[in-house]
Amino acid sequence: MTEVKTGALAAPGELKGALLGFVEELRTYRQDIQKKLDAQDERMSMFERKTAFRSRSPLSTEAAPEVPHQKAFNAYLRNGDDAGLRGLSVEEKGLTAAAEGGFLAAPQVAEGVRSALSGAVSLRALANVVTVETASYDVLVDRDDVVTGWTAEGDSAETASGGVERISIPVHELSAMPKASQRLLDDAAFDVETWLAERIAYKFARAETYAFLNGDGLDKPMGLLNGNFDETGKGSITGIGEIKTSVSGGFDPDFAADTLIDLVYALPAQYRANAAFIMSSKTAAVVRKLKDNDGRFIWADSLAAGEPARLLGYPVVLIEDMPDIAANSRSILFGDFKAAYTIVERPELRVLRDPFSAKPHVLFYATKRVGGGLVDGRALKVLKFGA
Repeated sequence: MTEVKTGALAAPGELKGALLGFVEELRTYRQDIQKKLDAQDERMSMFERKTAFRSRSPLSTEAAPEVPHQKAFNAYLRNGDDAGLRGLSVEEKGLTAAAEGGFLAAPQVAEGVRSALSGAVSLRALANVVTVETASYDVLVDRDDVVTGWTAEGDSAETASGGVERISIPVHELSAMPKASQRLLDDAAFDVETWLAERIAYKFARAETYAFLNGDGLDKPMGLLNGNFDETGKGSITGIGEIKTSVSGGFDPDFAADTLIDLVYALPAQYRANAAFIMSSKTAAVVRKLKDNDGRFIWADSLAAGEPARLLGYPVVLIEDMPDIAANSRSILFGDFKAAYTIVERPELRVLRDPFSAKPHVLFYATKRVGGGLVDGRALKVLKFGA
């Protein structure tokens, strides 16, 4: 910038020249700043043009660009046109024709079903869930505690083998058949993929929950309440320890809270850290009225939204497929379900469009392969309402 001397009064010509120089330098400075701002704006515009094709704002009303398999699957669901699916290249195929008929669902539909099942109130939220590509899944469980020992320096370190139990869990085919009218499918504003994922997940969740608890293992998972029980209360890898209330169809009124405390501490300490209760709403209505010897309720409601209530300090999950309290009913399960029960599933979801069987409606025959089984009964206890 031009320097103006202030020590003595400058001549008028000198002062005017200095001011003109200052103004010119200021103009140049502002032009440089504007050029830098313009360059920055251009870079931002280029970035926005590149990313506009990758995603859209959640508030945008414009339709997101469809990838080839999504567009083809949408056409198949709406009008049965499978030419687009069969014509996809190997690189574009997110779904293929299934040998049993129908097509593997588009990834966004399969993921929607998987997410909905994970969020459903069922044993799936507590158990160990494994995804496989085979027809079964093998679990190796130690029969006893890991054998260890102390050795002196120079001695050979040999320990006895505790042995393992091999448990194989097969997968079974689970199906659902939601239906919609052709008029609804012809409506371009109708989000058929989201609707289909929600309906499939709802029907799958109901069937899964019942099977994981009451399944007989014939073309369905083996349920927790349909297996072996150890009346001594100890339990084993293949059997759940059973604790009785001493009263058929209810609690002993003088020892109701004590019975639940016994149930908790019958479970080995290593499983109590991640333990939870599961029961039906009607059973919970009875349990939440129980008090300890000091007159305090042993049930504590949740203090935060989304958090489960607690019984004796452990979370309670309400599953309506658990039996209500009745004579000799097994109505309360307690333990570490992640260690006790494993759910196995194949990742693919198949969908077959059937416009003939339920005219004028269109059926969507959806199938998925799922299995489940007890892998360590020592991690669970069951409360039997019997003498």
